Amino acid sequence: MTEILELEISTDKNKLQLNKIYQFLSEEAYWSKGLPRETFDKAIANSICFGAYLENGEQVAFARVVTDQATFAYLADVFVTPAQRGKGISKKLMKAIDAHPDLQGLRRFMLATADAHELYKQFGFTPLSTPDRMMERHNKTVYQTT
Repeated sequence: MTEILELEISTDKNKLQLNKIYQFLSEEAYWSKGLPRETFDKAIANSICFGAYLENGEQVAFARVVTDQATFAYLADVFVTPAQRGKGISKKLMKAIDAHPDLQGLRRFMLATADAHELYKQFGFTPLSTPDRMMERHNKTVYQTT
């Protein structure tokens, strides 16, 4: 792994490269293909957003947290750009999320992933301890157009 030495993690929404994030989420991410721009903009506005930036200002990673900042949080839309994967960026991003002052003392912090279980285990995430108590309403076709 070639680690990136200088990486800034910020929650400043003014720094977010929104078009780049939107392009990735709506065209490449398996979980949000077809995401409408209006829905994306609303999600950004109502989340704590984390961006990871190289020294030259290029945004290379993103994550957002939906939370009441008291009891519950949901980690969503986490990605590192393909050219920057394998350099420890996701771990640095997760450390920043883990340390964020508005995300301390929560009773439950959840996420969904198809392929990054090992990353999240390093930060205390586990499979559901009581899956029989958890339910979801999942509209898999919400972003599909006819």
